Amino acid sequence: MPPVKGKPSAKLVSKDITVGSGKAAKAGDHVTVKYVGVSCSTGVVFDASYTDGAPKQEFDFDLGAGAVIQGWDQGVVGMKPGGVRELVIPASLGYGATGSGPKIAPNETLIFVITLVKV
Repeated sequence: MPPVKGKPSAKLVSKDITVGSGKAAKAGDHVTVKYVGVSCSTGVVFDASYTDGAPKQEFDFDLGAGAVIQGWDQGVVGMKPGGVRELVIPASLGYGATGSGPKIAPNETLIFVITLVKV
């Protein structure tokens, strides 16, 4: 994925690629997702719950409990099972001024494509 040109939004931006069906996820729900995370400035994948050719891996968390970055806690709300959503997450809702290890720079905007597997 090429890096994003221009200045990314300072607010969470979400775009449904596929709208799922069934119960919509809300704060307090235990959810299961698959995801790919990309650095906005470099276009490089920094994390993924699965890769092509590998067994599909899923990630579970309690929505709204602070177990994940704020951009996920806010951006997954309203998704339905089978739904796919792109989230553009500003640093303030991601890893902030500290970043996260060598793969996520300080003040980095993150792009995630998240598939909601189940609620």
